[in-house]
Amino acid sequence: MNAETDFSLKNFNTFGIDVKAKQFIEIQTVDELKHVLKRFYTEEIFVLGGGSNMLLTKDIDKTVLYVHNTGISVSHEDKSSIEIDVEAGENWHNLVMWSVNSGFGGLENLALIPGHVGTAPIQNIGAYGVELKDSFVSCKAIHRQTLEEKTFQLEDCKFGYRNSIFKNEIKGQYIITSVSFRLSKKNHSIKTNYGAITDELFKLQIENPKPADVAKVVIKIRQSKLPDPKEIGNSGSFFKNPIIGKTKFEELKKHYPNIPSYPFDENTVKVPAGWLIENAGLKGHREKDAGVHQRQALVLVNYGNATGKEILNLSKKIKETIIDKYDIELETEVNII
Repeated sequence: MNAETDFSLKNFNTFGIDVKAKQFIEIQTVDELKHVLKRFYTEEIFVLGGGSNMLLTKDIDKTVLYVHNTGISVSHEDKSSIEIDVEAGENWHNLVMWSVNSGFGGLENLALIPGHVGTAPIQNIGAYGVELKDSFVSCKAIHRQTLEEKTFQLEDCKFGYRNSIFKNEIKGQYIITSVSFRLSKKNHSIKTNYGAITDELFKLQIENPKPADVAKVVIKIRQSKLPDPKEIGNSGSFFKNPIIGKTKFEELKKHYPNIPSYPFDENTVKVPAGWLIENAGLKGHREKDAGVHQRQALVLVNYGNATGKEILNLSKKIKETIIDKYDIELETEVNII
């Protein structure tokens, strides 16, 4: 456990924004985490996971704590399911591939989502009709001030659409150290009716897909639409898909007959933010090195040397355009720092 000063965070955020941390400390065990929290008890620290759901707009004038504990272990197993404990610093996509390669089901639709396991419950990550909460059992966390270790069960987390208790009532109070999942060993609940999964499986002539088949297709779809953060800086979906009332949606449909939607509940629908942005003519729009991706309008990108503030300003322009055109307010999915 080493501390480095005036440390560049460019390689520790998927946008590739070159800002500096006053001090940078990487921890690989829970004991190291407790030691750091105790040592910096009177100071505010900045906790960093995979750096995949944030936009850094300025230097971090505090100690940055990089949570990088890794490991996967089995806590319970029977004929139909298995429960695993995953350390917070594990790469999310590596976990998904470990699960499908082991023949387990539940996480396959969430393949290729960037980030670490420990930050996944905070926003209840989701894709292609599946959310983290669907396989979530519990997570362990440490209180930043008291160092109390607490286990949050599924019902404690108050999961919603890209939301949880960790983003609201107890925001910033706890650091997640591990997450437990329950995965299926047989009779998998395969979900293929969202997006282009069914079409891709048909092209591959797969009639009874296994979890690994779905993961393979999801990876193919995501790679065809989304930029690789290793090649071009981005944080995946920058905006949440807005949820609007059915009455308002029907009014919009009169002006935009092709506007897509997905049922959310009996009174509301979810409208793809990417469609709204693309239909507003902003797909591929670029201002210096900050841009809207050419293949997926929901993704903002750093073409090389964009600053966090330049990307933030572009996002504000997009939000203003969507309000003017559709009277819909987009909500940012990434954390603005």
